Parts: sequence; C-alpha cells; structure tokens
Amino acid sequence: MKLQVAGIVRESIVDGPGIRLALYVQGCPHRCPGCHNPQTWDPAGGTAMALSDLQKLILGANGIDGVTFSGGEPFAQPGPLLSLALTARSRGLNVVLYSGYTFEELWEKSRCDSAVLGLLQAGWLLVDGPYLQSRRSLSLPFRGSANQRLIDLAPSLQAGRAVLWESDFPSRDCWSKIE
Repeated sequence: MKLQVAGIVRESIVDGPGIRLALYVQGCPHRCPGCHNPQTWDPAGGTAMALSDLQKLILGANGIDGVTFSGGEPFAQPGPLLSLALTARSRGLNVVLYSGYTFEELWEKSRCDSAVLGLLQAGWLLVDGPYLQSRRSLSLPFRGSANQRLIDLAPSLQAGRAVLWESDFPSRDCWSKIE
C-alpha cells in the first residue's frame, strides 16, 4: 500500500505540542484561499511512498513526542494513515491530525467510512476546520485562523460532539514576549 506524500519534517515544533515527526500528505479538496501549502492540493502530486518505508521512519524516529498528519487533507487518504497512526501508537507516540473538515463533518463521514473512524480513534488531537484568511491569527498555537479548533479526540468520540482541548500551553503572543 502507498501514500501520496508532499513532504516530511523529522523534528517539527509547530505542528502540535512537543517535538513531532510531521507528515504532509498530498491532495486537498478544500483549496482554502491563502493556504500555506497550495502545492499539496493536487492528489497526483508529491511522491508515492510505501507504507512500510513510512512505518520504518516512524519506528526509527528518536527524540519525538508524537506524529502529525497534515497536508493537504489527511482524511482524503484515511486508510494508509490509519496504518501509520497505529504504528505510532504502538511506539507510545501520540497522533495529531489536521483537517479542513470540522469534527462534525468527520464524525458524519465516519458513519460510512471505517478508516475515518479508525483514524479519529487513533488520534489524540484534531485541528479542525478550513483555513479562513479573514480570520487569520498568528497568536493561536498550532493553527492559522481563529475558526480552527483544537479538539480532544477521545472525549469527543465518547460524547459524539467536539470537546475542546484544554491546555496551559502558552500562545504565540507569549512566546514573542519572552526574551
């Protein structure tokens, strides 16, 4: 099985809490104006990579807290990503998912697609919603516009509704004040 990959960052500090291996998938139906990764929109672009190679990369990564799937749109390729998420979880790593879909839209999709449900279940945090240029914010950790939410997936799936992640993680405004 293969996954269309736009890029990999082996040690990211901007794609979720902690140090993360970030995997950017290829293909996105949302095409948000102002997107910072428009090169990921074409589902035929990027590089087709074997899941076994990506699993080895995750299993061999040292000094990371988790794995992030971003894009593009990860839920355009939920089956292969579910396999990689389970590999990450087997190593004790958490999984952050980015999606232009809202939690509510993914919850609805999961009723018809077991891979979407499995990927949500394997995830820890979901950054949901499309990027809206009119709501752009540089002060929000891990997201680009104020409509996007940090969803705590386990309690959200249990409740059947979005439960926001509560964290004492400082906003980027705080980071800029630290000298």
